[in-house]
Amino acid sequence: MEKKIIITGGAGFIGSHVVRRFVKTYPQYHIINLDKLTYAGNLENLRDIENEQNYQFVKGDIVDASFINELFTSEQPDAVIHLAAESHVDRSITNPLEFVMTNVVGTANLLNAARDCWKGKYDKTRFYHVSTDEVYGTLGETGMFTEETAYDPHSPYSASKAGSDHLVRAYQDTYGMDTVISNCSNNYGSNHFPEKLIPLTIHNIQEKKPIPVYGKGENIRDWLWVEDHARAIDVIFHNADAGKTYNIGGHNEWKNIDLVHLLCNIMDQKLGRAEGESAKLITYVKDRAGHDLRYAIDATKLKNELGWTPSVTFEQGLEKTVDWYLANEKWLNNITSGNYKQYYQEQYENR
Repeated sequence: MEKKIIITGGAGFIGSHVVRRFVKTYPQYHIINLDKLTYAGNLENLRDIENEQNYQFVKGDIVDASFINELFTSEQPDAVIHLAAESHVDRSITNPLEFVMTNVVGTANLLNAARDCWKGKYDKTRFYHVSTDEVYGTLGETGMFTEETAYDPHSPYSASKAGSDHLVRAYQDTYGMDTVISNCSNNYGSNHFPEKLIPLTIHNIQEKKPIPVYGKGENIRDWLWVEDHARAIDVIFHNADAGKTYNIGGHNEWKNIDLVHLLCNIMDQKLGRAEGESAKLITYVKDRAGHDLRYAIDATKLKNELGWTPSVTFEQGLEKTVDWYLANEKWLNNITSGNYKQYYQEQYENR
């Protein structure tokens, strides 16, 4: 069946994997990648599919309500997969209002445009909101987040995502829109912006620079390979009942310091360095304000109802990730130098 789908944030880390999967897997769909191209948006991530017949890129800001309304009016999409968000916790502590505007107001703009565009056909349309496990707050040494866990966000980032989650549910309840939500654990994999822990560690090991670790590195995260996340989004989008929420997790709990040591070992082997050489780069820094101790996702509901499970172990996925970064040094150098920002001008503005 033909569908026109707007995927917001499709030039970002997770979004680019979702866009690629939908473009390649569903040639009968027309995929519109809507992205503002902030620091985290990189069209080089999608170089391999940019000329596909069923792919279209639109540059725009979801905070601009007039622009969003015009886009929905002109394109008449059948569905939205909403990934556009400010997502870095440290940046949210420095500039919380930017996160409120993008994550809360931007989501409200999309919901309003979808509500108006889809009146009378809510049963034939879908608004899929992609969120985070950070809305649940923090865990102690035991227990896991389930879909029934009460929201308890601790950072401006997680609070803004919690607000957007509530808005999506409210539009389902108030207007009868078909909405679904997923809350995911930490992602890792190719095309990850290098301020995040795993790509930052890989890059700093390559450059023999200090590897910063917050506090004592005791914080625990559940890690999910980004391509498994894209597959989960595919499964939920096509099979979930309206109003459903699913947690997506990798069943891979790791202390930050243990993860960094594992990366150091892998990199020493890949780069032909002496065992333990990269670990000497580990540098402990002042802990982040409001740093949640532990996240852990229970993805049983997604497995039991829709049949999704992770396809790789963390060790397998991490090795794939390291191999990708070592084979794509130009991509990483373009990020660190800022040259990646020129790609949009060269490929789109100058056509």
